[in-house]
Order: sequence, then structure tokens, then C-alpha cells
Amino acid sequence: MNFRYTVLLIFCCSLLVNCTDEKKTDFQISGDQVGRLSKQSLARDIELIFEKDSVVQDTVELNFGNGASKIKIYERGGALLLTLTPNIDSIATIQNVIINDDRFVTDKGISKVSTFKEIRENYPIKKIITSMNNVVILLKDSDLYFTIDKKELPESLRYNANNKIEEVQIPDTAKVKYMMVGWD
Repeated sequence: MNFRYTVLLIFCCSLLVNCTDEKKTDFQISGDQVGRLSKQSLARDIELIFEKDSVVQDTVELNFGNGASKIKIYERGGALLLTLTPNIDSIATIQNVIINDDRFVTDKGISKVSTFKEIRENYPIKKIITSMNNVVILLKDSDLYFTIDKKELPESLRYNANNKIEEVQIPDTAKVKYMMVGWD
């Protein structure tokens, strides 16, 4: 009789460990993965991939037959997790992912609530693109990129969209506005 209880206890412990590991990977960003979503995931399979969550698609676009322009993934309970943009190929995959929830984290500990200093210390920067209101930080050898609001920059750099902003000009304390993944 003790043997049965021992086997049952081992089974329950292994089940608990597996559930914990699954929760960790649900919010892990690595290589070609963002949580349960991969670079190869088909847009038509989003409902299956996020079956435990709420998937909201742009119904106006769906009614005209063009597919959804944006797909929002909400956690049961209401928190916005991800905003997905599929490509327009005949077999559509996900082209762009906006990471809305700060529980998503890279293997180096970078999330939506990280600062520019944390990004710079963990990833080599490939290029900085300046737009009217934002600065986009592209990383070397990664599909991950970040947007920082120009309000985070010194006043002398905020108002000219033609300014070429260098890495050293961005304050270490600058906060991330958007964390995104762009897949070709």
C-alpha cells in the first residue's frame, strides 16, 4: 500500500514541475519564439495556439476577406498580452508582434519595463532609427527591437526628426515605449 502512495506522490510532483515549466515558457522570448508563438506559426492557427486566452480580430477586415489587420491576445481576466500583425501571403504567418505584457522576458532578462542601459548592456545595437516622435533601437542578430519615446531624450534631441541620434546620446534611464519582434 505504501508503494501506491509513493508512486502517486512522484506522479503529482512531476505534474506540478511540468506545469511550472510550461508557465515559464508561456512568457519566454527566444530566437524564433514569443511565448507559445513561433516564427512559423500560421495566422489561421492563432485560436488554437492561444486556446486558453481570448483572441480578438479586426472584424471589419475579416468581413472584406483580407484577413485580420491586427490580432489582439488577451489573457483570461482581461490583460492584453500581445498584438499580432499577420503578413498578407496566401498562407499567412505572423509578421510583427507587439509585446504588451511585461511578464514576457528574454533569456537575458530584458522586458517591456527595461531601460536603455539594460538593453545596451545585454545586446549589441545594430542601428538607431529616428522618427518624428520616437527612436527605434534595432539589435544585431535578433528580430527583437525597441521603441523609445523622444520625451525620454534630452530636450535638444526631441524636436528634429532629421537628427541622427547616437547610442551615447540616449540616457541610460530611458524607458521602453514598445517592445516588438519583426519576422520576415
